Amino acid sequence: MNTGNWSIRAKIIALVTVPLAALLALWIFTTTLTIGPALNLLATRTLLDEVGKPGESMVAELQRERRLALVYLAGRGDLPALTEQRNRTDAAVDTFRQRAASDDLRDTAGGRLRTHLDQLFTSLDLLPTGRGFIDRREMDQSGALGLYSGVIDGAFRVFDITSDLEDDELTREARAVTALGRAREVLGQSDALLAGAFAAGKFGGGEHAQLVQIIGAHRYLYAAALPALPDAERVGYQRMVEGEAFTQLRALEDRVIAQGQDGQPVPVTATAWQSAYEPAVRQLRDFELSTSDALADRATPVAVGVLLRLALAGLLGLAAIALSLLISLRVGRSLIRRLTGLRENAMDLADRRLPAVVGRLRRGEEVDVAAESPPLEYGSDEIGQVGRAFTEAQRTAVQAAVDEATLRRGFNDVFLNIARRSQALLHRQLALLDKMERRSNDPDELEDLFRVDHLATRMRRHAEDLVILAGAAPGRGWRNPVNAIDVIRGAVSEVEDYARVSVVKMEPAAIAGRAVGDVIHLLAELIENATSFSPPETRVLITGLSVPNGYAIEIEDRGLGMPADAIGEANRKLSRPPDFDPANSARLGLFVVAQLGARHGMRIQLRASPYGGVTAVVLVPPDLIAPAPEPAALTAGPADGSGSPRVRRARTLPLGDSAPRRSLEAAPRPVLVPAPAASPAEPIEPTEVRPAAGFRSRSEPASSVPALGADGLPRRVRQASLAPQLRSEAPGHTTVEDIDPVPAPRTPDQARATMAALQSGTARGRREADSAPPARGTAVPPPGSVVRPGTTVDAEPKGDA
Repeated sequence: MNTGNWSIRAKIIALVTVPLAALLALWIFTTTLTIGPALNLLATRTLLDEVGKPGESMVAELQRERRLALVYLAGRGDLPALTEQRNRTDAAVDTFRQRAASDDLRDTAGGRLRTHLDQLFTSLDLLPTGRGFIDRREMDQSGALGLYSGVIDGAFRVFDITSDLEDDELTREARAVTALGRAREVLGQSDALLAGAFAAGKFGGGEHAQLVQIIGAHRYLYAAALPALPDAERVGYQRMVEGEAFTQLRALEDRVIAQGQDGQPVPVTATAWQSAYEPAVRQLRDFELSTSDALADRATPVAVGVLLRLALAGLLGLAAIALSLLISLRVGRSLIRRLTGLRENAMDLADRRLPAVVGRLRRGEEVDVAAESPPLEYGSDEIGQVGRAFTEAQRTAVQAAVDEATLRRGFNDVFLNIARRSQALLHRQLALLDKMERRSNDPDELEDLFRVDHLATRMRRHAEDLVILAGAAPGRGWRNPVNAIDVIRGAVSEVEDYARVSVVKMEPAAIAGRAVGDVIHLLAELIENATSFSPPETRVLITGLSVPNGYAIEIEDRGLGMPADAIGEANRKLSRPPDFDPANSARLGLFVVAQLGARHGMRIQLRASPYGGVTAVVLVPPDLIAPAPEPAALTAGPADGSGSPRVRRARTLPLGDSAPRRSLEAAPRPVLVPAPAASPAEPIEPTEVRPAAGFRSRSEPASSVPALGADGLPRRVRQASLAPQLRSEAPGHTTVEDIDPVPAPRTPDQARATMAALQSGTARGRREADSAPPARGTAVPPPGSVVRPGTTVDAEPKGDA
């Protein structure tokens, strides 16, 4: 059978219909001729032997004990005889418990039977308590009758469950036998009641009426059970009740009903009653047992017939299953083989080939679309058509990847072109600002120029972000290692709220020149993030420590903080930089930091700060760490106190107490570098010059005595006091001719002379401007002095010199 050209519909119908038809046929057979009814019928003999007969013996002993108990309560009973009967009852109960708890019965019995057995066992457990009341005569005859009758009734509820057979006719006969047993139990109740009356010599209050009801009940039960008996059993029952014993018993019952009265003696003698009652009850019990045996014998052939029909149905079902299995295998094998090939091709495209194509495109390699999407041949049916459609789909996917890579490359080129142009303009702008700063003598104008210069520095960093997004290097680089403190200073100078940044401690170290620009950019992003997400009155603390794995820089803020899951997500992105997602541009800084860290093997980790903010830890690897250069001897320098790129724009650049000072004694807390001169200050007597706190090395000023402007004040020289490694040489930058030659290191006397000249020029400028209103600005602390965090400097001059 060639199924290669079947339609997919035909294959599905063949694959589903045949097994379904076989299963449907099996379901019909199993619902009509199940193995359950057959097993239940076969278990009829087990139920009779394990429950019926032991239970009937237990009921008989309970009935005898009940009669003796009522005689005892009437005051004429013999306690030893009652005790002996109780022993026989207990033995019958133990036998019943053992047979009912057997594994065979538990496997056969259903849930209802187990439930009623448990209830019967519970009532039997309470029987000793009732016996105690009887022994102490704390229970009357009516209570004793109810006690034993309740236990016996529980046994008959168990018998009722065993009568529910799977064959309707057998069930009717079994229920009739159970009804005969109930009738005999009611007859036993009348015997017990009369035994108490015989012992008492008369009927108690209400006992005659109760006896009449009991006699009427057992006569009704016998009459109701008779029609359900099989013909042979019904004839036998009629012959039995027409015998001498039943005739005498019925006559005695009629006399008791007609002549008996409460408070009067029983109208029949005990001897006459027992001579009629005992034979009748014995015949009834024998009749019930023989009828039960006959019923169990008839159930076995019925169960065998059910099993035969079930076996036949099973064989037919097995044949149908075998046929359906054969057809399903033939059809399914063809489908599975071709669909598996199609699936493997699809998974290979999704898991291997398409990612490999994307990776090659990202590396700039050329990709042949036709070679990467070969055609798939799976025949001419629907699966073959799906294969051809998938061929087109994979060709479209590969082509889309190529187009996307081309588009991404174009966007990167656009970003890079825009960023390079912006960088060039910013470099020219910074050079122009330098010239304007050198030409200006107005403090307010200088202050504005400094602010514009600072904004341009920040704009340069944002332009570098575009370069990083485009996958290129920002372009800033140094040939020689740079002190870590100067790198921190350069990063702080590119932050808007630089005045809130304090360097707590910086251990000596230097960053390799090839990584200085990227480290400055990375730290600037983290510092700006810390200042942006912390209250304006708090400080951002920076610490640098040498560790076995390199050099660790910690940036801690006391701001809003981040949830634990957000910190974890950010750390995952920092450890494995993702591709830039334009839809998530709010996290641009995180992407830039991750890319810069991955470029140089730096590890960046965020963690919750104990102060409520976030601590960023940057671990610079050992291959980027060099010994710290020896700090140069510091003399009086320009008033702006610059020492890192653009840092002179900062009015107060906080630095830590770990920076080298002339005195080896560490300061107790972070200090601030003096701000740029913005307005004249009162003359201050020259003091000994100390290096500004936090600076590890500085270049010397252009000359021993700074060049003076028209107003007699020293002229600012761009990057004159900046570390040599950090000096920028951007296009359009000031040439060497614009800057005074760098002198040799000065002696303390030369530094003192320089500061004296600076103060003299300041005093002369105040005297010349005494008639003019004071310029607004910020007073400059004397060189070498420090300003503690939290203090302010008067914005207006305090007076004339």
